[in-house]
Amino acid sequence: MREQTTPGPTPEDESLVAEAAYLRDTPVETILANHLFVLLQVAALRLGEEPPRLEAARLVIDTVAAMVGAGGERLGEHADLYRQALAELQQAYVRAAARPA
Repeated sequence: MREQTTPGPTPEDESLVAEAAYLRDTPVETILANHLFVLLQVAALRLGEEPPRLEAARLVIDTVAAMVGAGGERLGEHADLYRQALAELQQAYVRAAARPA
């Protein structure tokens, strides 16, 4: 009789386990900071395109505004930095929207 072997974990399984461990062990403020940083970059990139992708940038800006507004001071020591970066992006949006097409 042949013995059946079960396959070991795949690289995908190991990746999921590692990601779950990261999410479990990392402070929520750090995870949110990483996502806010990426979203701020996305908005800036959309505004920097020729022509600027205003609708895409506005969606990201509005989403960041909601996150920063809802999180407030609970976002940690960099909450003011997020608000400042958001304000700068909002100003950049207004300038981009005012440019002739």
